[in-house]
Amino acid sequence: MTTSAEWAFVALGSNVGDRAGCLAFARQRLAMLPGTQLTAESAVEETEPLGPVPQGPFLNQMVLLRTRLTPHELLKHCRQIERACGRVRRERWGPRTLDIDIVRYGDHRTHDETLTLPHPELPNRPFWQREVEELEAHVG
Repeated sequence: MTTSAEWAFVALGSNVGDRAGCLAFARQRLAMLPGTQLTAESAVEETEPLGPVPQGPFLNQMVLLRTRLTPHELLKHCRQIERACGRVRRERWGPRTLDIDIVRYGDHRTHDETLTLPHPELPNRPFWQREVEELEAHVG
């Protein structure tokens, strides 16, 4: 954990099972993380899936966190929340009960085997861009 809090834009997505319930589960669990406050959430949006695997539409939403967790600590917690919601990582771009992505974390830039910030897909996902814009008004 760091001593100063950072703004983190975290994307939520679900296209298997109770999609809205999975997003609600993620919001609740993210808000309970140590040193973290969920300060705002975007509107929920239904989008077509990306990638080569045929599957149903996603519900997507972005939340804004104020957190003292480091980016890698936050990522670890995100993966635990995904698993708790039934996510099993089988195929890249495949259907999932819950997908949690750290899109931006303050002004941090990182690129290693587990995490790239800002998320490299941000320029390719108009719905993420809309959600980030909606939440930026809450950054103070």
